[in-house]
Amino acid sequence: MTEPGPTSTPTGAESGGAVTRILLADDHALVRRGVRLILDGEPDLTVVAEADNGAEALEQARIHEPDLAILDIAMPRLTGLQAARELSRTLPQTRILILTMYDNEQFFFEALGAGASGYVLKSVADRDLVEACRATMRGEPFLYPGAVNALIRNYLELARDGRNLPAKAITDREEEILKLVAEGNTSQQIADLLVISPKTVERHRANLLAKLDLKDRLELTRYAIRVGLIEP
Repeated sequence: MTEPGPTSTPTGAESGGAVTRILLADDHALVRRGVRLILDGEPDLTVVAEADNGAEALEQARIHEPDLAILDIAMPRLTGLQAARELSRTLPQTRILILTMYDNEQFFFEALGAGASGYVLKSVADRDLVEACRATMRGEPFLYPGAVNALIRNYLELARDGRNLPAKAITDREEEILKLVAEGNTSQQIADLLVISPKTVERHRANLLAKLDLKDRLELTRYAIRVGLIEP
């Protein structure tokens, strides 16, 4: 685990190495602007692309093939966790940091499971983000201060022993459809976005209602807000 400290040693351009090329994804323009100012102020870090939703983040990643992707969790179309899973699969050389407002154990474990190397809180981004980027590029995990060390130890022990990691209640595809339903898309619109049939969308929606013991679209939307798939 890497903890931030006042004596952290810069890497990259400051020591003659390569500059880390960064993709920054957050649906709030003001947040992106502030984070970019922090990152571009460092000689060994540079933002080469921005995105305001998870789907655009994947598109920009394919175009620019960044060294590091910094992803918010709650974004339209695809969450940062969904985008992280796809990035880990399609661009494994791109390392991933989650930058979020959620101080949440479930999201932390999901972020690790999705391939993220670190988890940084927006409330202390000005203090922690630069060191998190450098730690990630050194191949070291970064966990926000105050989190319990046992969280990482437990997760790594489970993975090493081949035991089950913390399970999700729904599949990745069901999560994707849940998010789109909660954002107000019709079955036809979801089918068009995901290139599947409306009947398949309806089947997934029925499975979601049954698995989560919910009654209708309104309850699905409330659930999506509660687990951070969309913002209220």
